[in-house]
Amino acid sequence: MMRQAFSLLVLLVTLATAFAAPVQAQTAPPPTAPQTAPQTARGSFWLQIEAQPNLAGAEERASAWQGLFSDVAGFSTGSGWYVITLGPYSEQQAADRIAELRSENLIPRDSFVSDGATYGAMFWPAGATAPLPLAPDLQATDPLAPAADTTEALTSEAGQPAPDMLTDTLTEILPDETPEEARASESLLTQTEREDLQRALMWFGFYDAKLDGSFGRGTRASMAAWQGAGGFEPTGILTTAQRAALLTTYRAEEQGFGFQTVTESEAGIEATLPLALVAFDHYEPPFVHFTARDGSETRILLLSQPGDEAALAGLYDTLQTLQIMPATGPRSLQGDSFTLRGESAGLVTEAFATTSRGMVKGWLISWNPDTTPNMDRAVSTLRASFRPIGDRALDPGLVPLTPAVKSGLLAGLEIKKPRLSRSGFYVDATGSVLTTAEAVAQCGRITLDGRTEATVAATDAANGLALLKPASPLAPPAFAAFAPGTPNTEIAVAGYSYGDMLPAPVLTYGRFAAAEGLDGGTALNRLDLAAREGDTGGPVLTASGAVAGILVPQPDKTRALPKGTAFAAPPAVLAALLQSGGVTPAAAAEAAPLTPQDQIALGTAMTVLVSCWD
Repeated sequence: MMRQAFSLLVLLVTLATAFAAPVQAQTAPPPTAPQTAPQTARGSFWLQIEAQPNLAGAEERASAWQGLFSDVAGFSTGSGWYVITLGPYSEQQAADRIAELRSENLIPRDSFVSDGATYGAMFWPAGATAPLPLAPDLQATDPLAPAADTTEALTSEAGQPAPDMLTDTLTEILPDETPEEARASESLLTQTEREDLQRALMWFGFYDAKLDGSFGRGTRASMAAWQGAGGFEPTGILTTAQRAALLTTYRAEEQGFGFQTVTESEAGIEATLPLALVAFDHYEPPFVHFTARDGSETRILLLSQPGDEAALAGLYDTLQTLQIMPATGPRSLQGDSFTLRGESAGLVTEAFATTSRGMVKGWLISWNPDTTPNMDRAVSTLRASFRPIGDRALDPGLVPLTPAVKSGLLAGLEIKKPRLSRSGFYVDATGSVLTTAEAVAQCGRITLDGRTEATVAATDAANGLALLKPASPLAPPAFAAFAPGTPNTEIAVAGYSYGDMLPAPVLTYGRFAAAEGLDGGTALNRLDLAAREGDTGGPVLTASGAVAGILVPQPDKTRALPKGTAFAAPPAVLAALLQSGGVTPAAAAEAAPLTPQDQIALGTAMTVLVSCWD
């Protein structure tokens, strides 16, 4: 409620000054020297040359501009941005000045003349405190003077702006324009002006249809929604003052992003990017990198590579392995396109890609969550403007593949790494997985094969085992059928010996040594097997493909055992855990030995990489 009331107060000030400024500009004499410490920009005209989303960045940029111009001034706005201006000037001086500076390329091309209607407190020059002098004949008629009295009058007993009082005051200080009069003034708008209103409504989240300048039912509903949010009667027809306030605020915010249409010929992409926040840095296929400018903490990648739907799916999987894409958030892969959004306490990232004519193209943008309300508007602009162009994708050979990329970086982006990776294997048709307890201890999250989220369904602390359930049912290509007795001499263990360094499990061959552990207990079987740490959790396979147990870590790590000594928990130990987790162990039938190729295929199909993430 407090946020809404404050928004109404800002809108009140905006509307009031929108009417006061033109009158003041006609009578207030142009200053002969820059004002050193104004608190309000009303009554004069300014060249708005830049806007920044935070005060520190704005002060830094204002200081830089001060080295070029002597009349730099900075103001906060009601929308949270900080604008940098030159002035003040009379209206004619401002028009002449902007033409002169543009012709000399001394100011950005998107600079514009502002009457200061949306400007608030002055932050530059540093220490500015005195008000901007107004012409004598305007001092008594300014509807917002003194500003402190107005704010106090519009404050409820709870110390919050009172919406009813705001509405009453608007009625008193603004010219009364009926819906019929508003429609009449609206009829004089050009096609471009009508589209600009739709664009401004879209910017603030009230309109999401085509920018056609046609004020049909959808546009009218958007106007009514905007009016309602500002405390006005939701007539669906904007008055002259409301149109001025909407457009002025929109243009001030939009300039802060520095939107420009970028045609990236190497990648075959055209998009409107916020070049006040990012700047082109380098190519590194399949990405075009735009890095943060002036501490904005925003980053954009344009995605471009040859490929079809299979390549699109691969890119979809790859992006989720990068540090730049947080694990939590909605994501969808649908045929010829995908969308991804990841959110964490320190980062928000959104990505999109599509495939057409043998090419995959898209974009990725990331930002600090503190700026999300504004950045969502930048994302909307990027999404609406993005389009593949031409018949080329980014050439993979455009730059050499550096050793850093080969050793664990993808196009200059860090790949997310799990804290621990071990093996596991499917034990039923819904994708339940048996693994070791150490593989899933103290994990922030658990994944199967790097993509499917899983949770711990049951544990056997005494034997160091865990049963996992996938977040959504799976259809594994194969699952374990357990051997009824002890295996013959030859066995094999399927596992991810090298963690996630290889895309599939490997089989390690060995021998069944004894149906007991070193202490003579039957909870462990002893194997002669040169296993690696990543193999633990993998299935122990007989020659016929039955599962004779699960490879477990060495029980006593304080001793150095002879090389090739390994241990497995037998099916009898596993049964109780499986049943407690709702899994009925499948029994293997008598069968002839498999060929080596079939044994490898079976072991590979049932074995899964279990990853533990912080």
